[in-house]
Amino acid sequence: MDLMVVFWGLLALAAEGIRCQGVYAPPTVRIIHSGHACNVEEERHTERVYTIREGETLELTCLVTGHPRPQIRWTKTAGSVSDRFQDSSVFNETLVIAKILRNQGGRYYCKAENGLGSPAIKSIRVDVYYLDDPVVTVHQSIGEAKEQFYYERTVFLRCVANSNPPVRYSWHRGREVLTQGSDKGVEIYEPFFTQGETKILKLKNLRPQDYANYSCIASVRNVCGIPDRSVIFRLTNKTASPSIKLLVEDPIVVNPGQTVSLVCITTGGEPPPILTWVSSNDSLPQRSVVKGGTLTLPAITSEEAGIYSCVASNNVGNPAKKSTTIVVRALKKGRFWITPDPYHNDDNIQIGREVKISCQVEATPPEELIFSWLKNGRALRSSERMVITQTDPDISPGTTNLDIIDLKFTDFGTYTCVAALKGGGIPEISIDVNISSTTVPPSLTVPRGKSPLVAREGDTVELECLVSGKPKPIILWSRADKEAPMPDGSMQMESYDGVLRIVNVSREMTGSYRCQTSQYNGFNVKPREAVVELMVQYPPTVEPVHMEVRQGLGRPVVMTCRVLRAHPSRVLRFEWLLSNRLLHAGAFDPQKDETEYTIRNLNREGWGEYTCNVINEAGAGKCTFQVTGKAYPPEFYYDTYSPLWQDRPRVYGFKLQWTQMNPNAVDRIVAYRLGIRQMGLQRWWEQEITEEGNIGKGELMTHNLTELIKPESYEVRLTPITRFGEGDSTVRIVTYSAPINPHLREFHCSFEEEPICMFTQDKNDDFDWTRHSAATRDTKYTPNTGPSADRTGSKQGFYMYIETSRPRKEGDQARLISPLFNVAPKNPYGINNPPAYCFGFFYHMYGKHIGTLNALLKQKGQMTSEAPVWSLSGNQGDRWKQAKVSIHPTSSFQVVLEGVRGPGIEGDIAIDDITLEEGECRDPPPKWDERISYCSVCTTLEQYDILCSIVATVLVK
Repeated sequence: MDLMVVFWGLLALAAEGIRCQGVYAPPTVRIIHSGHACNVEEERHTERVYTIREGETLELTCLVTGHPRPQIRWTKTAGSVSDRFQDSSVFNETLVIAKILRNQGGRYYCKAENGLGSPAIKSIRVDVYYLDDPVVTVHQSIGEAKEQFYYERTVFLRCVANSNPPVRYSWHRGREVLTQGSDKGVEIYEPFFTQGETKILKLKNLRPQDYANYSCIASVRNVCGIPDRSVIFRLTNKTASPSIKLLVEDPIVVNPGQTVSLVCITTGGEPPPILTWVSSNDSLPQRSVVKGGTLTLPAITSEEAGIYSCVASNNVGNPAKKSTTIVVRALKKGRFWITPDPYHNDDNIQIGREVKISCQVEATPPEELIFSWLKNGRALRSSERMVITQTDPDISPGTTNLDIIDLKFTDFGTYTCVAALKGGGIPEISIDVNISSTTVPPSLTVPRGKSPLVAREGDTVELECLVSGKPKPIILWSRADKEAPMPDGSMQMESYDGVLRIVNVSREMTGSYRCQTSQYNGFNVKPREAVVELMVQYPPTVEPVHMEVRQGLGRPVVMTCRVLRAHPSRVLRFEWLLSNRLLHAGAFDPQKDETEYTIRNLNREGWGEYTCNVINEAGAGKCTFQVTGKAYPPEFYYDTYSPLWQDRPRVYGFKLQWTQMNPNAVDRIVAYRLGIRQMGLQRWWEQEITEEGNIGKGELMTHNLTELIKPESYEVRLTPITRFGEGDSTVRIVTYSAPINPHLREFHCSFEEEPICMFTQDKNDDFDWTRHSAATRDTKYTPNTGPSADRTGSKQGFYMYIETSRPRKEGDQARLISPLFNVAPKNPYGINNPPAYCFGFFYHMYGKHIGTLNALLKQKGQMTSEAPVWSLSGNQGDRWKQAKVSIHPTSSFQVVLEGVRGPGIEGDIAIDDITLEEGECRDPPPKWDERISYCSVCTTLEQYDILCSIVATVLVK
């Protein structure tokens, strides 16, 4: 009696230990496919290849296990460089690309991570198949023999089509199929440099019969249902390459706003050529109009100037191309500079010295540019003392100079440079330059108090340099302390008044700024420059900016606000507040970079938002702490073994399981509020699930949802409740699913649904297996045989069995055939290492007349194996037992369960919970297998084994 007490005590402790062991697990991932795939194959055992036709829908689903629920991310490599998918990600289980394009082929990766272990990554290569219309081009060669006794004309017809996979070509002349050797005047070959991408038909020394219709048929052998494509070319004695003529001048010089028409006509070519227009600006202007061979550009602008080409093509010989250049007249950017006498050391203008005035504009076309000079409004001509020249265009284009030799008092005045274009229609540009006794070179200074300039971040600041001199030059601003762009992004900014205005100044703009005179609109002398220092102050940058602190009542809370950087770096003081109520303030310790606030014993009044302000001369940095007793969200467990079950034809149930994130972070969770609503409806139904005792980390909790209507889906919301109130909620979708897809990596069938998971009865056996439950089974004729419940112990649960009552005879066979599993790789090179799968099931063989239960393997294209992969005969007792066997199919396969009747009626054999998993069977089932009866909370086979080892130890003792 004492031994049994110890036994059951240890059993209870073991079960509780297993319950607390947790279900957290790193992610695993696999990719399944749907959509419009032509084929999915394993390529040399290492690479999965998904083949799809261009324009169809690609659909890949990433199935994951692991707890907490892993985050899924789809990414892509390879394919086209321009494919934007490479730069983005899809955070979803299913990747759908509607109307897939050829450049979207490549390798797609599914990555799953949940913070436990390394991320799980699987990939699949997507191969997009397509076939474009073929194009035939014709080339001819004319060769003359010695002494011109004869001449030969040879024609080449080349056929090209873009495709994946590689295309095959065939040629027809009329209805005649052309092959190599079928006609001495015809050769068909593939040039080496094209590597089979084209087929060339060579017609040697043209004969009358060679003038005919030629068809090129491109084929990819109907892969993915892609039909053959063909093109016809008619070869005649008039077939010729195109020639064209442009009815316009070259170049065409026009004024802006004019309408320009370019006319292109064909002068030869058979078949008639097709005319197109192209531009050197990548594309034709948006407002352009093309009609036949005429291109019209209405109200042309300078941006539309360039080279325009007419191209004629008829696939015979090379395309013909004629081009013209459109030049749009323009004058812009007029500027001047004054150069003092270069033979004197100072930069001043003085009587008796030489002075040169230069004037520059940008002109299009430059050869039409003409300059004229005026003095005080009157025309000025070149003379011995007033020398007017035009600079070499290669040295300084668009520049004219006025050299005044031996400056006299009478030379003082206003000189005007006038720029114009010969063709007219463009406004002139006039530039006035004053030469007088007050014309002096520039100087630069920084006003007092303007350097260093101190500003606060976000202010608008003006950096100022005073410029004197006449005329005043343009001032150029740049960074003096480092190679860095100016606030507008350029390396240099211009100012006409010497002021640099910066809006919304930032800390990165702190530094030295150089102001410098430009030669333009001033003196052509050594630049004058000055430096302005800018210091941008900003409030302390702190961390954390925002932090949530979850804690239970009666526990301590420590909050730390850390200073990362500040300018000025000396922090003056700090203050801690709770909802704008001052808690603590003081001077900041210069030896530390942080301040701390502690709640020794958290009470209800202590919940709320805490703010720490760290203050310097520029303002305050703020750390925010949200102290709360909210419980963390629950984590739904998605790897529940067979969560869906049915008890009535129109409704179903679902086993909802979850763990609690950080259950000990706050007060004990006393209950969960469960909300559920049917998808598409607004109303929520709610109930509370009471929790007794503390919840352990990783503890798996279960609640059965019932009365769910088939085949509706439901949104389920779960909210933890503590003394604080409601915590964070978690939502998931519960979906009704029909029998499991047999093409997945794991297959499970418990026969709860009438379709019996797509199992079928063999039509060539003696009788059938029967689906039944213990609650409805008639045992009047077959006592002392068959199960009293399904494998889980439920009398409502279903299983399959063979009824051995009359008229069955000894040796009669009943065979149940699984669906076809398309999981073996398709490899044209043969399979050297066939994959392994673990086939498992539970069996019940109780009765004195029990016959034999066999498991057989049936592979595609082969007969069912004669020798069973597993077999058992005779009475095994009134209990369910598990069988596992490793199988190694070399192609798509089915599993057959065969029941053989024994010598009498007490020989019913039952099966339940059939599974198929990838890989070898790891742990063969123990001989004593009643684990499910003793541990309803176990979630993995390993947990069962722990419990069983404890039980075995107790029994031995």
